[in-house]
Amino acid sequence: MEIRLLTAADAEVYRQLRLEGLQMNPEAFGSSFEEEKDMGLALFASRLEGQESFTFGAFEQNDLLGVATLVQENKMKLKHKATIFAVYVSPKKRGLGLGKHLMLAVINQAKVLAVVEQINLTVVSSNDSAKGLYKSLGFQVFGTEKRALKIGQQYVDEDYMVLYI
Repeated sequence: MEIRLLTAADAEVYRQLRLEGLQMNPEAFGSSFEEEKDMGLALFASRLEGQESFTFGAFEQNDLLGVATLVQENKMKLKHKATIFAVYVSPKKRGLGLGKHLMLAVINQAKVLAVVEQINLTVVSSNDSAKGLYKSLGFQVFGTEKRALKIGQQYVDEDYMVLYI
């Protein structure tokens, strides 16, 4: 397994995995499959080229099996914070430590960004496996948003977590 920063050259495999995640675990994303399925490859490539955005991928040979994105805030009063978004591991490879390796990569990236002092993320309140992983890495819950997402007629609560570095 190889963990590395994705580039625009990875846009096609990133797009495929992202769409898989939006279909398989719609509760884990603020965006939906319907909103992204027709987006062009150039948009996915541009996501991977942002100056304050770092998307890491877990590869086995040439197969992208998991991703995690770190976004650094760019406003003067917020630069001390970064946020982790879009953590996803394909169901066929869950339970093998890919999520932990991806999280360590984004945490290490945040540490390289000298001004970042804390990393925030949100996680579905009922996702005990993800919350367990995040807690094992030092993240702490600091709040819960009830009804954070609405999927059809069903609501999903999200926990806010922080890691101070």
